[in-house]
Order: sequence, then C-alpha cells, then structure tokens
Amino acid sequence: MTRHDFAFCGAELAAVYVLADGDDELRLAEVAGDGGGTYGLPSAVAVAGRSPATDAFRTDRPLWLAPRELAAYDAELAGSATGHLGGSWPAGYSLGALPLGGGATALGCLLVAGAVGAGFDADRRGLLELYADQVAAGLESAAGRAAGLRGAPALGRSLVPRHGGAFTLALDSGSLVADERTLSLFGLQAAGFDGRVESLLACAVPDDVPALMQILEPGRMSAGGGQLAFRVRLPGGELRWLGLRCRLRFGPDGTPERILGVVADAAYLRPTADEVAVVQDLAARLAGATTVREVSRLVVAALREPLRASRIALAELKAERLFVTVLDPPDHHAWPPAWQSEWRSEWPDASYHALPTLQNAMRHGHLSLWPSGAGLEDNLAGIGPGGLAVLPLPAEGRMVGVCLVGWDTPHSFAPEERSLLTAVAGLVGQALTRAHALDAGHELATMLQRSLLPRKLPELPGGVAVARYLPATRGLEVGGDWYDVIPLGEGHVALVIGDVQGHSAAAATIMGQMRTAVRAYAVEGHPPDVVVARANRLLVGMETDLFATCLYADLDMEEGIARFVRAGHLPPLLRHPDGVTQELEVEGGPPLGVLADAQFPMTEAGLGPGTLVALFTDGLVESSQLALDDGMRRAREVLAGADPADPGRVADDMLGTADGRDDDVAVLLLRYDGSHSRPLRTHWTVWRLPDAVLHARRFTARTLRSWGVREEADAALLVVSELVTNAIAHTRGEVRLNLTLSSDRLRVAVTDASPRSPVKPQVEWDATGGRGLLIVEATTAAWGAVPLSGGKQVWAEIPVERAG
Repeated sequence: MTRHDFAFCGAELAAVYVLADGDDELRLAEVAGDGGGTYGLPSAVAVAGRSPATDAFRTDRPLWLAPRELAAYDAELAGSATGHLGGSWPAGYSLGALPLGGGATALGCLLVAGAVGAGFDADRRGLLELYADQVAAGLESAAGRAAGLRGAPALGRSLVPRHGGAFTLALDSGSLVADERTLSLFGLQAAGFDGRVESLLACAVPDDVPALMQILEPGRMSAGGGQLAFRVRLPGGELRWLGLRCRLRFGPDGTPERILGVVADAAYLRPTADEVAVVQDLAARLAGATTVREVSRLVVAALREPLRASRIALAELKAERLFVTVLDPPDHHAWPPAWQSEWRSEWPDASYHALPTLQNAMRHGHLSLWPSGAGLEDNLAGIGPGGLAVLPLPAEGRMVGVCLVGWDTPHSFAPEERSLLTAVAGLVGQALTRAHALDAGHELATMLQRSLLPRKLPELPGGVAVARYLPATRGLEVGGDWYDVIPLGEGHVALVIGDVQGHSAAAATIMGQMRTAVRAYAVEGHPPDVVVARANRLLVGMETDLFATCLYADLDMEEGIARFVRAGHLPPLLRHPDGVTQELEVEGGPPLGVLADAQFPMTEAGLGPGTLVALFTDGLVESSQLALDDGMRRAREVLAGADPADPGRVADDMLGTADGRDDDVAVLLLRYDGSHSRPLRTHWTVWRLPDAVLHARRFTARTLRSWGVREEADAALLVVSELVTNAIAHTRGEVRLNLTLSSDRLRVAVTDASPRSPVKPQVEWDATGGRGLLIVEATTAAWGAVPLSGGKQVWAEIPVERAG
C-alpha cells in the first residue's frame, strides 16, 4: 500500500476504492495522507450498503458533506443496522466522495477529506472532480484495459497522482494563478513565475503546444471541459508526461469567466524506447508528405505492426461527413456492411451524425478505447470486435478527422499503446492540414467529382449492380470518368459509363453535365440510340474543346435482352453462367461532342441468369506500362475466374493493384439474375372512331378474363374508359393502350402524341365535366404521367389478388 503526503485544494486525505470481482463490494486500494491510519477507513464496503463511497458510486454523482452534514451522516450510519462504515473523521472536517468512471465503465470511488470549515466551495469541488478524472485515467491504465478494474488491491504504483496541482486562468485579464505543485511539474520555481500562461506553454514540447492551446482557449473548449496528455521538457533536458484536465466557469450572465485546471504526473503514459522511435520516424516521414493519400499510408505503415492491429481507418471531417482517406485492409469485405453500402468511390464516406461514438469522441477530443463486447453501434461493431481505439485528430484548434484502430481478437490496451496513439494524434492532424494546404487544387477537384457521382446505386429487380471508382495516383488533377444506374419503366434498367477527355476541374464539370443529361433523356423514355444522340448534340452545343466517350446499355430485366450503344468507348465484357467470357462486339459511333449529326447504332445481346456485364473506362486496361490488348486480356481472365455470387469482390479483383495509375478508373458491374415471375403484357392501338372507348373496354375485359382477374375488372374498365377518353378528346395522333399484370398489381397505361402532362382539375363533384382524373385517383393505388419520345404516357396501378 503506497502512502505519501497528500494536499490538494483543501483535501488532506485521499482514498481510492475499486470495484471488486463480482461487483458486490468496493475494496480499499490506496490511502494517501493517512500516515498513521488514524481515520479508520474500512478495507471493504458492500456496494448495497450505506457509506459515502457506495452512495456516490451507486448514484454516479459526487457526494459533498460539510462538517455539520458529515457529523449527521456519521450519526445516521452509527444508528443503522449496517453499522459505522464511513470512517472516523475529526471535528471540522469536510468530505467528498467522487465516483470514478461511470455507467458500463464504473471503476470505484475517490474519497477526499480535509479541515475545510465551511465545506468545499464550488471551485474546489470542480478541481477535485477533475482530479478524480485523473485518478480514473490512472486506474484504467493500471488495469491494462479500458473496461474497468476488477479485483486488484495492489497495482504496483500509486493510484493517487503524485504531486497533483491546480490552477485558475482568468479570461478577462489572462492572469494565471497556479499552486507550487503545478509549477514544480512544469519545472518552474514559484518565486520566479510571472503569472502568464505563455510561461507555462514555453515549457511544453513544441509538437504538443497546438493541442494545449486548443484546451486553454475558451472558445475552443467544449461545454464539458477538455483533457489532454502532453509533454514538458525540464531544465535538465528530461521529458515529463503530464495529464491536464480543464473546465469552464461561467459568470451570472452566462459568459466564460475563468478556466479551472488540474495537472498531474502521467508517468504511465511515458513511451518506451521503441515507441519513441516509432513517433520520431513517423514525424520525419510526415514532414515530407505532400498529399492526403501519402499521409494516410504513412499512418497505416507506422501503426499496423507495432499495435498488431487487424484494421486501421483514417477519415477526414468535411461538411458533416466523414470522408475516408485510407482503409487497411483495402478489401471492402473486411469492413461492416454499413460501410460497404457507402462504398461508391475509392473509399466509402458516411454521415458524421450516423456515428454517435465517433461524434462524441471528436466533440470531446480525447482518445476512446472500447474493449471486446462494448456494444457499439452497427456501423462500428465490425471494425474492432476484439477492441476498438477511436483517436480524434486535432489541428488548428479543431478536430479535422479521426483514426480508427481495430482488433479481431480480444485486446488489452496497454499504457504504452495509449501513449503511442496520443502522441501520433497531434502529428497526423497537423500533417493532414499541411497536406491540404499543398494539395488544395486537387482536393477541390476531387470533392467536385465525388459529389457528382451517384452516392448509392439503386436496388434492381432481377439483378445486382456495383460500381468502383479510383482516381489517378499521378498528377494533381482528376479526370471526368462517370457511371450511373438508371431504373426505367416496365422492368428496364440503363447502365451508363463514360469518360470526359482530360484531367481538370473543367473535365469534372462536363462529366456532371453529361451524366445529368443522359439520365434526363433516359427517364423520358427515349430508346438507347436517341439518348446517346441527344447527349452528343448537347455536348457539341456547349462549344467546349473537350469530348467524351460513353457506353450505354438498356437491359430488360424480365426478358434478359440488352441493347448497347457505344460512342467511342471500350466495348463491354460478358461473363456467361458457364464461365465463358467474351468481349462483346458493339458497333460504335464517334465520341460525344465531335459530330453533331453522328449516328449511334444499337447492338442487341441475350443474357441468361447469372451473367455478369462489365462496363469500364480505359484507365483499367491501358496505361503507359500496359498495352490495351494486354489490359483487355487481363480483364477477361479476371472476370472468367471470378465468383459471380459476389459482384463487389469481382469489381475489386478487376481493379487489381491501386499503385501507378496515370488515369482514373471506373468499373460498373451488373449480375443479371432474371425475374422469378414474368409479368403478363399486351397492348391495343385505339382507333379514332366514335365507339373507340367501347372497343378499348371490350379488349380490356377479354384480356382480364384470360388472365384470371375478376374482382378488380370493374375498376380497371372504369380507368381505361377515363384515360382513353381523355387521350382521344385532348390529343391528336396515335393512342395506345398497354396492360401489364404482375404478381400483385395491374398497370393500365395510355400513350398519346401530346407532350403536355395532364393536370388534375379543381372542380365540384356536381359539375358535368373534368372528373376523369379525380375518378382515376379515387379508384387506383397510384397514378402519374411520364414523358416519352414525342409524347407522354399516363398510367395507373390497381392492386390485385391472384390465386397462387
């Protein structure tokens, strides 16, 4: 049992009780300031019993007792069935009981007592609560794990921080009042201290000064206060690790008035010689890093082996989203499903607010260690099932990102690991900031291009689509590669991939315009050749010197028919269910933006269930070190040997190595599964005769009888009457009636030659006209209108029940 003199903020004694195995009692682990044992503290108290320590522990709130309150409390305990469990306190003593840890990480309780006649005032209470936080940090470190301490009556070192000191910083004048112990920890003499905070900062290691400034500036401190482990260099040249905890005190008007702080020796954070070498080597390498990518890879290289980690992720915080800059391992199957679903580019990104654990760690700015079974949210649970370290990265007074280190097997967090991660955090945050300053143009273009790509691919009936995008690793500008998956009507899906010439922000801008234009033309219902032709004329009209290549595929997911249109782009690859892989011969036209009147013929191909369709840009198969023919052969070989059950892994395999690319790479892959039940379809051309509506109703009635639809037939006939009547009365040209029956609904669609969409009238029900669309709305589950090439289609859907 370590005993030494103790004096802190009026407290003359400190006792640490820790939670024992079984969680049924608190055991006395250390007493400081009780040289003769005169206070009679019990060696153990039952958690369910009454005592200052257990009362504070159970309620998870500090208990403060002035002399009169303490006397009354002692008298109450003396008369209770449990007996006297609080200790023998001299007259005039005040007592504080402060819980250590809390919730799932409850550690124990700290008792402090001293001859403070009026009780501990608000400032002393605040400082003692900060001191308790220091004790809790020491307990976690001594136990070797962040989950808490169980059954450790002797830990090999003092639990009560030696030479703990306190200070108060007045914010209006900037004057700092520090006790003698605080100054001694910084290596200063009380007689020569000038009361300036700058004099304390001058003792700190330069690398730790930015983090200290973040803690000591009230505008940057969170409402809950701040904490930091930092280093000071003593007059003799020795490095000393200190733990700092601060909190704000506010005036009556709510403005910050002063900062209360506690400083204690944190020798348990002192790194070993190996850790010092790691930090020094990383600092030297980061000094020469000029890009965010380079910084990220250096961090992985520095931490992976020393920590024996299973996974490491580095992410930056931008616009309320976390943008991943590196994942190790890079295989997306090694990361949780929630991360895989956001994997649309080289790395995933996620909402900052969807990750409360990271959000809380970055708000408070301190290292968080989560042991195995900590019950993290789904987005993080799979990163470190055996243990997870969440390391916020500070720079310029704010948190610029976060580093995640995870282990697959149960991991105990040793003190040296804590010190290594703490030292690395400041280095990495500053390095990321420097890299952004050197790489601002590239970052702007990258963010522009990333925002123009689809955030998620839609879920498709009868197939699964995945995409991957990798920017070039050479040069500072980005290209104009893009991709898109567009659900169309009647079971059709459009796959689009393209590449705008050049590497610049202008190329990324043209890419965004072309992607939007192709999507708009496709949704209007134009056939593939018309979609590409219109996009071509649009780019020609932009009067830009850039051109673009494009490959457009319209897939009928029910029939398994694909129609391809190629504009100067590489042809697609097909992997058939039997493993045979072919480069599909698609007759192509010139790139977009070259000839205004260019023709773009279509090529049709049949797809069987299990077929993989691969679209990609030339960066995948051609570079300064790779000939196009060799690259296409390699892509076919990878596709032939792939397992179609996992399209995401197939796309990753096609990307191959991520080093040495001199062009962007985009891959769009679809596995065609086919429809389990094909819908029934038929159509009828409505002739403009006086009894046209009658013929349309008769055709519909015959069709529904043959399909076995009876209960919904009356509603369907009413909808057909209204839609056909409107088309004949308000449009000219051909009118076409289409009927589609799927497993659960009947779709009635009427196509006409007028581009004007119908508008639901605002009429009274007793009016003689204008009720057609109101009747359709009242008798169907949904209705609407979509533009088509040269006209429109008005549709309505009726739920049906079919036997079997």
